[in-house]
Amino acid sequence: MEPKADFVIIQALENGVTIMGLTRGTNTKFHHSEKLDKGEIMIAQFTEHTSAIKIRGKAKVLSSVGSIIPDE
Repeated sequence: MEPKADFVIIQALENGVTIMGLTRGTNTKFHHSEKLDKGEIMIAQFTEHTSAIKIRGKAKVLSSVGSIIPDE
């Protein structure tokens, strides 16, 4: 499994932020999840198996194309 160059940095802005990795292919499925508490940071990388990342909760997301910070 060779990682791709695309990655995101996710910083939880509240406790209990859930991050889920979704698979590639004809049937998209969850294959991994993590919980972050306020202030924790996760660096996620897209791979041949991960095509999307779903985030539930308030989090700051930084990537090579910009950043997203939810409205208060």
